[in-house]
Amino acid sequence: MAEAWRFFTTEVRAVRGLSPHFVRVTFTGEDLDRFADNGFDQRIKLILPLADGGFEHLPTHADWYEEWRSLPDHRRNPVRTYTVRAVRPRQKEVDLDMVLHGATGPASRWAVEVSPGAPARLMGPNADFDGVHGGIDFRPPALTANPQAFTPSRRTPDPRALTLDPPDLAAAADTGSTPHLLIAGDETAVPAIASILGCLPPYARGESLIEIPSPDDIQDLTAPPGVPVTWLPRNGNPHGERLITEVRRRFGKSAKPTDIEDVDVDTDTLWEVPEPVTGHFYAWLAGEAGVIKTLRRYLVGECGVDRGSVAFMGYWRLGRPEDI
Repeated sequence: MAEAWRFFTTEVRAVRGLSPHFVRVTFTGEDLDRFADNGFDQRIKLILPLADGGFEHLPTHADWYEEWRSLPDHRRNPVRTYTVRAVRPRQKEVDLDMVLHGATGPASRWAVEVSPGAPARLMGPNADFDGVHGGIDFRPPALTANPQAFTPSRRTPDPRALTLDPPDLAAAADTGSTPHLLIAGDETAVPAIASILGCLPPYARGESLIEIPSPDDIQDLTAPPGVPVTWLPRNGNPHGERLITEVRRRFGKSAKPTDIEDVDVDTDTLWEVPEPVTGHFYAWLAGEAGVIKTLRRYLVGECGVDRGSVAFMGYWRLGRPEDI
């Protein structure tokens, strides 16, 4: 039986600068036609070569991770998590959009220096696996309630499975329909947000708020007419300030605030992906852990949103090295 995930041997086909802080890397490989195209915010692993360009110590069996962790530093290939931006099985190509934020780690340096022909490995969903691969965190109620709403070719929601309501943050009524969507994050979430927006049905409703370093980083994204994209350039302001301010401006407060447990972003993993069944509102939040913690506390604690309607992912931590 085929495994849900597998390694793909690839090399870089093209590198294209998208903006001052974004670069698109296109990978090609003989078997990338078997890389499953699930859409939405599909997470995968990018494995980089060692300093000598090799992968000879990289374990490739199903339980590779624990063995990889036990390797000494000089034999352990750097591994990082990225969101798939596009898959073209017929061309045997996969695109990853990467954020350029200086040479702060192996992946950052690689993104700045990489050129066509560079070797790499991808750990991604196997198209030969007949089941749910996992690694997708955007799970609004209708998609959760009806997994068959995805087609094998693009995993696009079946229009019959999605009915989208106007916003009602603290609604008590339970209609069983897909909620108004809030999709928000910083520059590290742009690839995921872009892919999510491109997979939504044309009648989806909600808003997408994206904080980026500068106006030059604004991208032309495909989104339903009812889910406008608002870009929030920082222009030197503290990270997260504009995003937090904009969310607060739009949603106000509830008459019924809710207590919420505290999370230490320096010691705890800030990552929770509930699987709601029904509701009027669904939020997907991703980016710097401290900012995402603040947004989640605001929506649940001050706006009265059911915590089961908020998916939040701390992609990185300010002042901390890259995680895998």
